[in-house]
Amino acid sequence: MPGVLIVCGVPIGDVRDASPRLAEVLATADVVAAEDTRRVRRLAHALGVTIGGRVISCYDAVEGARAAALTERLLAGQTVALITDAGMPAVSDPGYRVVAAAAGAGAAVTVVPGPSAVTAALAVSGLPSDRFTFEGFLPRRGGPRQARLRELSGERRTMVFLEAPHRLAATLDDLVACFGAERPAVLCRELTKTWEEIVRGGLGRLVAWAHDGRVIRGEFTLVVAGLPAEAAPPGGGQAPADAVDLAAEVAKEEAAGLSRAQARRAVMARFGVSRAEVYAAVQAARGGRG
Repeated sequence: MPGVLIVCGVPIGDVRDASPRLAEVLATADVVAAEDTRRVRRLAHALGVTIGGRVISCYDAVEGARAAALTERLLAGQTVALITDAGMPAVSDPGYRVVAAAAGAGAAVTVVPGPSAVTAALAVSGLPSDRFTFEGFLPRRGGPRQARLRELSGERRTMVFLEAPHRLAATLDDLVACFGAERPAVLCRELTKTWEEIVRGGLGRLVAWAHDGRVIRGEFTLVVAGLPAEAAPPGGGQAPADAVDLAAEVAKEEAAGLSRAQARRAVMARFGVSRAEVYAAVQAARGGRG
């Protein structure tokens, strides 16, 4: 008779959020497949249990091979616990290949629910949560990232993103360029941990926070409001009526907290116009003064 694959949610920061079932599974599973074997051993120690079965690694680079090996163990009747470093396996973490292989082979798959940075950030954001879309990590390079954000510029649902600290400032810059500085957003850093921080405001305020000279560290979950029902999607490749409108858009972005250069880039991206056109419009509005 096939065994059982147990997909285990683990704390995203505070170990006290772990469920009693998680401790039980760690102690009794025949195999614990972990993203980081050292971290799962530390987790077990913190929970006061000893892992009774074999511990094997299951991170991104080896997940495909591990999926086949773990499925063989399941078909032999063993119980396999699947665990990542934080949150739920397969949600922007390794795991979905293992689950798909197990289910495809006819093994039972069950879950130990646990904390999630996605739902935690959504809950504290104060933004509409009746409908939302989880976008995970955006592309790392600027061009593909901006293209993806332009696709999302007309999304009506609240959006949840994950981002690494070294890319956060660039991602916020691109969000402002595609969504506008006034779009409501909430940035959650180190949720449930000692240095938890929640920054609220328009995207322009979040950009100012990221560019104020601080050293950006930690894990980030970003919640961004969808486009209001009464608003038209920004941009769309259509330029505004005249240079006066361009200058007004730049002034609005600056008033929302962007620097002059950031405001100009945002208007360029939104209306599909060149740097020279925006510069000329701003200069004309100021009567030719620099």
